[in-house]
Amino acid sequence: YEVELVDLVCVNLYPFERTAGRASSSDAEIIENIDIGGPAMIRAAAKNRAYTAVVTSPESYDAILDELRGSDGLLSMSTRESLAADAFAMAARYDTAIARWFAERSDDDFPPLHVRAYEKVTELSYGENPHQRAAYYEQVGARTHVLSMVSQLGGKPISFNNLLDLDAGRLLLSEFQIPACVIIKHNNPCGVACGSTAIEAYRKAYACDPQSAFGGIVCLNRGVDAELAATMSEQFVELLFARGYDDAALEVLAEKPNMRILDDRERRIPNMIEPHLRQVVGGLLVQDRDFDLEERSEMQVVTERRPTEAEWQQLSFAWKVCKHVKSNGVVIVRDLETIGIGAGQMSRVDSVRLALNKARDGVKGGVLASDAYFPFSDGPELALEAGVTAIIQPGGSVRDHLTVDAVDKVGGAMVFTSRRHFLH
Repeated sequence: YEVELVDLVCVNLYPFERTAGRASSSDAEIIENIDIGGPAMIRAAAKNRAYTAVVTSPESYDAILDELRGSDGLLSMSTRESLAADAFAMAARYDTAIARWFAERSDDDFPPLHVRAYEKVTELSYGENPHQRAAYYEQVGARTHVLSMVSQLGGKPISFNNLLDLDAGRLLLSEFQIPACVIIKHNNPCGVACGSTAIEAYRKAYACDPQSAFGGIVCLNRGVDAELAATMSEQFVELLFARGYDDAALEVLAEKPNMRILDDRERRIPNMIEPHLRQVVGGLLVQDRDFDLEERSEMQVVTERRPTEAEWQQLSFAWKVCKHVKSNGVVIVRDLETIGIGAGQMSRVDSVRLALNKARDGVKGGVLASDAYFPFSDGPELALEAGVTAIIQPGGSVRDHLTVDAVDKVGGAMVFTSRRHFLH
């Protein structure tokens, strides 16, 4: 056929991801941006990498041109192998984005084939432990991710554990509209509070468990001024995440060169319809996200005494926090601040004991939240004896009547939500 040899194929595909990501794009526009010929040429050239180079990324143009100039117009086999690998990965990403768009329009929330693509954002110094290598990848096509619209203004590079804690902190922080502070340590909140100002919220959150807060990460849904920066500088903060910093605050924080300072400029709402994924050996667990909370009208007061309006506010706050505590989770709250948190225990009564022990100034007048029902009345009895006045829990135990009797006996109030919030 007298077809000349093709040495190099350079293709830029139609911008399907960008088009599909625009809210203003019509279905017709999105479909039109599904490239057909481009992927065919890319796959053919990549398959023929022994004789043909395929270039799919503009970021690689300079390096390719430099090698061509320095080698009489020939690319090495190792370069062509690398380019072919990049090309097939890019083609897979492109097809994944298309498949995902169609899947999101389907009524099947758990399709037979779950396809996702992830793109490397940065390599990390190490993983959970120094002997483990690590990197951070963002999901292709996701509206937001844990580092989207986040700028680092100072401090050491972000670590693997920092990102795990930051994700937990951002999710809990999203529960509140008024000034709030969340302090995370080892993926669990060790202090959560709301206040009239950011500095009040921070002081209340830190007071919950200063010992555990040492070396934790601090997340705020407000900006940082010089006064707040000076207050936080008195403690060891591993990472600070906030919505802006004034110049005076940055001057103060500059005296802490190791503190990772992150500026949150993300204002888009995360897509909470996106399923929650957990990787297991050789597989993936997929579930709906546990993002909503029960309204008061859906809850049932099961004791003779109803909670006061003040207690309802505290119970609502405690319930929001408890949803983000590793099971078995128990949270004791007073004045919109956590005063004791029991997390990750194998028995619920031990979580109650831990929360009570953490409360340095006692729990008199506080309320308690439990992420699942109490199988026995021992946990609530300990809390009531210590001074807790109201309890919120899912209910559902065959011994619920014993727990209700125990609360009624001391004139307390208890609310059943009828829905648990395990977090493993």
